[in-house]
Amino acid sequence: MSTDTVRAEAADEAAERRREQRGWYFYDWACSVYSTSVLTVFLGPYLTAVAKHAADADGFVHPLGIPVRAGSFFAYAVSASVILSIVVMPMAGAAADRTGRKKPLLAAAAYLGAAATTGMFFLDGDRYLLGGLLLIVANASLAVSMVLYNSYLPQIAPPEERDAVSSRGWAFGYAAGSLVLVANLVLFTAHDSFGVSESTAVRICLASAGVWWGAFTLVPLKRLRERRSPSASAGTSAHGWRQLAATVRDMRRQPLTLSFLLAYLIYNDGIQTVISQASVYGSEELGLSQSTLITAVLLVQVLAVGGALGMGRLARTYGAKRTILGSLVAWTLTLGAGYFLPAGAPVWFFVLASCIGLVLGGSQALSRSLFSHLVPSGKEAEYFSAYEMSDRGMSWLGPLLFGLTFQLTGSYRDAIISLVVFFVIGFVLLARVPVRQAVRDAGNPVPEMI
Repeated sequence: MSTDTVRAEAADEAAERRREQRGWYFYDWACSVYSTSVLTVFLGPYLTAVAKHAADADGFVHPLGIPVRAGSFFAYAVSASVILSIVVMPMAGAAADRTGRKKPLLAAAAYLGAAATTGMFFLDGDRYLLGGLLLIVANASLAVSMVLYNSYLPQIAPPEERDAVSSRGWAFGYAAGSLVLVANLVLFTAHDSFGVSESTAVRICLASAGVWWGAFTLVPLKRLRERRSPSASAGTSAHGWRQLAATVRDMRRQPLTLSFLLAYLIYNDGIQTVISQASVYGSEELGLSQSTLITAVLLVQVLAVGGALGMGRLARTYGAKRTILGSLVAWTLTLGAGYFLPAGAPVWFFVLASCIGLVLGGSQALSRSLFSHLVPSGKEAEYFSAYEMSDRGMSWLGPLLFGLTFQLTGSYRDAIISLVVFFVIGFVLLARVPVRQAVRDAGNPVPEMI
């Protein structure tokens, strides 16, 4: 084979890889609108208001006969969605690796979540139970789809490209969130001009996120390629669980990978809780308007695009691990400052939002790419199932702690400051992980800078 032929084939392979990477970015573009518009901005305050409307004279609702303070219902619903997620995710990851058919599973999870989100249009009056159910289904579906989506990263990007590819994916997601939030802000602030009530405007914003999620999922489903393993065959859930058990046993022989997952489990719990509860804190404790909250989250989205790409560049110089550790220090300082924010002062809330935006995307993107180096070849979906379980598996604890702290103290300030512990402990645990040795133990080449 001539040198020209080899070069041509290499160029064709690189072009195909870039095309697949661009398709992969679009799932972040599709699903991140749910995380931004629904989970971060609208659903928390709106579902809390619906629950308060259904509450008794003492401010409690009674799902399944259990007395729950209306202000804590949203946080508890998030926790319930995480519990469902950690039951379903292992089956999806094991089935994907066993059958080699990730795309049908990705499509099923994505469209179930999109349908549940679109159904939030019907959340009005005192239908807080409907809102909780749809939230649980949508969150669990998103978690399963992210297992499958993330597992493509080691397959579509060589080691030296992964920090950049992962960061671009997050940047795509935050760019989509910014674009849709602008439209949401116009509709919400000018709802009278559009001839709809404020409640209807919120429900349209919620449902439109589901439509967006479903529509843009078509792009990755078209461009991503299936990679069937030699042992791939039609499996059953029982086979999936047996394969997962084998993966768990295999991961026990990778103690450094498990050490990273433990650190990630803890600090990401803090990140996820801040994302899901920040709007409740802003509206209930600081007395900020919905328009102010939307503007603040829009600011987070815009800055997160640059933050994700910027931290990706920092990782080239300092390595992903050191860059993540720096972001955890920033998270700790930001939450500490958040405790002292004065009520009714949107400018200081915008400053806090700016700090969050600069570290949010990068800390998540680099965690994803760093973990991809710790995954043995051929076990991507199962290991990313464990990763997503670390993402979600203890993420019930943050909202639960947040909700319990408010229920016991009646103060959202106490609830928000309690989350600092996740970043401090996560920092200590991550600092102790020798990532180069972890990559070698997984049988992968060690990048020059990690």
